[in-house]
Amino acid sequence: MKNLVWVCAMLTVLNCFADDQSAGRAKADVACALCHGPNGVATLPGAPNLAGQQAIYLSEQLRNYRSGKRQHDVMGVIAKPLTDHEISLLAAWYSAIKVTVEMP
Repeated sequence: MKNLVWVCAMLTVLNCFADDQSAGRAKADVACALCHGPNGVATLPGAPNLAGQQAIYLSEQLRNYRSGKRQHDVMGVIAKPLTDHEISLLAAWYSAIKVTVEMP
């Protein structure tokens, strides 16, 4: 019985995370894809790749842009209206993208 409770709890967490990723992707398609690409690989020079970044890093940087602690003309405008929940969704989406590295 204890194992069943644990399995149910884990499935709930995984489903919530999947929902966060899905909602984050939808938000990213609207707010981020133009510069950072639909898959988190930047399409504009000077825009960083977001795919595979750690969620905590992405969240912190978006909050810094939102507050003005970190300055960038475009990102300040994009981040200003984001709620903490939307920032968490975006971070969940971009951190879930798997990135592979190939050494030269």
